[in-house]
Amino acid sequence: MSRQTVSSGTEWESHVGYSRAVAVDGQVHVSGTTPVDGEGEVVGDGPYEQTVAALEIVEGALEGAGASISAVVRTRMYVTDIDDYEAVGRAHGEVFADVRPASTMVEVSRLVDEDFCVEIEATAVISE
Repeated sequence: MSRQTVSSGTEWESHVGYSRAVAVDGQVHVSGTTPVDGEGEVVGDGPYEQTVAALEIVEGALEGAGASISAVVRTRMYVTDIDDYEAVGRAHGEVFADVRPASTMVEVSRLVDEDFCVEIEATAVISE
């Protein structure tokens, strides 16, 4: 089994015990990704902007593991208000228009920061 971890370098990875992404035998699993900048500050005022920001971080994690957006086969989106589905879906659709991964969007009661509207996971498959 081949295994590669991708780190974003935040304090939370070692504190909580996770990696931004893990590549194992041709699959890349990107952890739940929230819209934060390098200092941990929330990026974007609304669901569309936050989704764009989170997906940019997902893309960076994929690239760190040798994959790309075009390799994504599955996404999971957690939103704090399902009424934001159109804005979140629009941002997701702009990124994945030609890829069209299997996808799930569910409403959750809250995320780790009350200012977050969305958190996104992704799975990609790549040839080794």
